[in-house]
Parts: sequence; C-alpha cells; structure tokens
Amino acid sequence: MRGLFRILSVAALALLAASPIAGADPVKIRGAWIATPASLMPILFAKPGVAKHSGVSYQFEAIHFTATPALITALAAGEIEIATLNFATLPIAVENAGLTDLRIIADETQDGVGDYFTVQFMVQKDGPIKTVEDLKGKAVAVNGIGAGVEIGLRSYLQQHGLMFKKDYSTIEVPFPTMKAVLADHKADLVTATLPFILDPEFAKIGRTLFTLKDALNGTELSLWEVRQPFLEKNRAALVDLLEDLVRAYRWYADPANHKEAVEILAAYTKIPAERLDWAFTKGDTYRDPEGLPNMKELQDNVRVVKTLGIVKDDLDVAKYADLSLIKEGAARIK
Repeated sequence: MRGLFRILSVAALALLAASPIAGADPVKIRGAWIATPASLMPILFAKPGVAKHSGVSYQFEAIHFTATPALITALAAGEIEIATLNFATLPIAVENAGLTDLRIIADETQDGVGDYFTVQFMVQKDGPIKTVEDLKGKAVAVNGIGAGVEIGLRSYLQQHGLMFKKDYSTIEVPFPTMKAVLADHKADLVTATLPFILDPEFAKIGRTLFTLKDALNGTELSLWEVRQPFLEKNRAALVDLLEDLVRAYRWYADPANHKEAVEILAAYTKIPAERLDWAFTKGDTYRDPEGLPNMKELQDNVRVVKTLGIVKDDLDVAKYADLSLIKEGAARIK
C-alpha cells in the first residue's frame, strides 16, 4: 500500500507540474492595435466568459499605435509580442528590418470582401478634384507612410500616372483627425475609415473619389504576427489565446448578440450606440470566423509592394505563416 501511495503521489505531482495553472504565472502577451473597430483587440474580451483562458494560461494587454510601421520597431525591441501587421509591413519587416523569424498566426481584418466595408479615399465635395489625375501637385493624407492604406493609395495613383514623392506630397495624419484636415484644406485627399467616416459632418464636406477595393481588389489589411522564439516558448498559451480570439470573433458576429456588442463598442469609443448599428454587420470590416487569413490575397498584395519598389525581393508569404495554432484553437470550440 505504501508503494502504491508513493506511485500515486508521484503521478499526481507530475500532473500538477504539467498543468499550465500549477504554479506558473500566466504568459504576458502584449498586442498592438491601430484603429477600433477595424481591430477588436482593445474590446476583444470585453464580454465576460468569452476569454476562457484569460488570466489562466495567458494575460493579454492591448497597446495602441497610430500606424503599422511603428509596430516593426516595437516588435524588434521586444515591446510587444503580437503585432497587427499588414501586407505592406510584412515584407518591409522581413527584408528591411531583418525580422525573418516573423510568423503569421491569425487573421484580423480584410478589406473589400464581398459587400463588406472598404476604406474610402475622400476629397472636398465641391472642390476642384474630380478625377485621380487632378491630384497632381496636391497633398494626400494617410495614417502612416508604409501603412497598408497608403500602399493601396500609392499603387492606385501610380496606375494613373502619378508617382510617389514626385507628383504629389503625402502627409501623416491620425484617422480621427482626417475630417478636420479635409475641412481645413490641409490635404486635398484624406483616408477615411470606420468609424470616423460615418460622422455626419464628414459626409457634408467630402465625397469618395475611389476606394481601397478599387486599388487592390481585396486586401489583407491586418494580421496577427509573432516572432518564432516567442511562439516556440509559449505555444500552448498562444493556442489558448487564439481559441479565445475565434470565440470572440463569433460572439461579436452573432446577430443574437448585436445589441450588446454595439453597446460594448459604444462604451469604448464614446460614440452613441445609435450611430454604430453597422458594426459587426456587412457594413463593417470583414473578419474571418475561423481567424484564417486569405493567403492567396496576401501574396497578391505583397507583389504590389515589390512592384512599387519598396522591397527588392519576392516574398513567399507561406514561409512566414504558422496557422496550425489558430486551427487548433478553433477546433476546440463546439
């Protein structure tokens, strides 16, 4: 009996040691986001019960940045663990910043999918800009040079014979202030995205000249990416996080939860709920319910980055993706 007791005791201790909640602190995971609700990151787990593993195997913190290029520096410096990079910053991070250990682990948002929202490039409603060619010698406003929307804009203008830095100037402006920049004539064209584009005052002064869908015909606008060493060390915690991510995506998209989901968004953004009824519908940015990126679309987008001369080499995006974690996490959800 004593021998059996010792065997059972050793087995119990071994199980406790293997458990992620036995003595081990939750893995701290800091994620960077740009704009909400395009990114749900700051409200991802606002609904109690959605994040089953939060505080157990991982502790998640959402950190705000104004544009994706800054995320490369933060990721390289170890200031964040997850970066929401886009199709443009991925090859820049790999080739120019040397982050060859980047791995795509999940999708966040895609632009121009079906009837879902696409980013708008707007000009003065009664202004002199009638065609894309009219932008020659003018100023355009983006949230950051090298950001996905800026690359889309640059590509579209080049298709119309306008070359970056030569035929027009580019200024960097946070998304929330785009309306004021257009109203004050500080730029001739601005980048308008959700929720700011739905400001009634924006519609009074501006009109859409073209969209990001016109420019790229579908865009992998935001992806969750980590560095390989962190992934290898903390794979179990990341799978738990991605399981909770998929659960959150589905909760927000469920029509039965629409009223409560909009109220959560309204409380965070300080925008009245009646102005946010479009959220989590086809009027919103597309989110894949499985958390999976469109890898073919991503590859097409990355080719545009090379065509514009931003990077020199072709990038095989499949080499920089590990989607096994999101698939494992999603498969757990009944």
